[in-house]
Amino acid sequence: MEHRHLGRSGLLISEIAYGNWITHGSQVEEEAAVACVRAAIDVGITTFDTADAYAGGRAEEVLGRALKGERRAGLEIFTKVFWPTGPGPNDRSLSRKHIMESIDASLGRLQTDYVDLYQAHRYDYSTPLEETMQAFADVVRSGKALYIGVSEWTASEIRAGWEMAQDLKIPFVSNQPQYSALWRVIEAEVVPTSIELGVGQVVFSPIAQGVLTGKYEVGKQPPAGSRATDEKSGANFISRLMRDEVLEAVAQLKPVAEQAGLSLAQLAVAWVLQNQNVSAAIIGASRPEQVRDNAAASGKKLDADVMKAIDAALDGVAERDPAKTQSPARRP
Repeated sequence: MEHRHLGRSGLLISEIAYGNWITHGSQVEEEAAVACVRAAIDVGITTFDTADAYAGGRAEEVLGRALKGERRAGLEIFTKVFWPTGPGPNDRSLSRKHIMESIDASLGRLQTDYVDLYQAHRYDYSTPLEETMQAFADVVRSGKALYIGVSEWTASEIRAGWEMAQDLKIPFVSNQPQYSALWRVIEAEVVPTSIELGVGQVVFSPIAQGVLTGKYEVGKQPPAGSRATDEKSGANFISRLMRDEVLEAVAQLKPVAEQAGLSLAQLAVAWVLQNQNVSAAIIGASRPEQVRDNAAASGKKLDADVMKAIDAALDGVAERDPAKTQSPARRP
């Protein structure tokens, strides 16, 4: 497993991170979730990403139990704040009240004294940015988080937050966007701005929630137990990608992957990692073998012919509009 710096910071993270967005506490049972975490550790993954809102807090709890007993200094644990964690009007957003209460709740569920990275899960238009950044600064100065990041912020929002962080003298080092060969909306604006500011991308859905593995085929029912059959949450997120033209384009990648000596999943993860502004690609899994297969993409270099072939296959279906990076207009 290779490691990269998180943005321009001194923190090294595994270039493949393990995340538990819609698996732990939701799609898979705890025994399977723990087995996936153990597989991640076995292949050299040291970076683990979660959020307080995943599965109503259960994802953090499961991850905390799965990592218990590991040497804390040998791990990088990331979590996030923004989405609702309770029924009250202040159980959400990036207000000072919610941030200060949420960091303590997350640390309790994760069974740790600090997180390496605390991330704003979306931009909050209902709270002054100054209030949010001051709260993050206090979290850092209290020792409860070492670095600050954001998720799915636009280029202008990243710049505004970064500038305030400089004034507050706290390390704003990362953005966590969706990014894959099918979803390239960060390339036009977010990536150039991030390179200028020294902000690294910790990207989610590098295999487009499984679509880039080739397991979904035109005219065939999704495999039993796959994300597309998970009516609790997964099927909703993947539905926009389950179009015939997308699946047909992905099928064209099979000979490209064979040429590169990779599985389709490995090809998709390796493609993301060719972007040098990407500090890590987050993988999720419901089975340990998925972790091992995806992790094998670490360190793989794709030659120019392979990159061109991927572009040619997906050109008509890849989304590139930077306006697709959005946060809720109102408090969720």
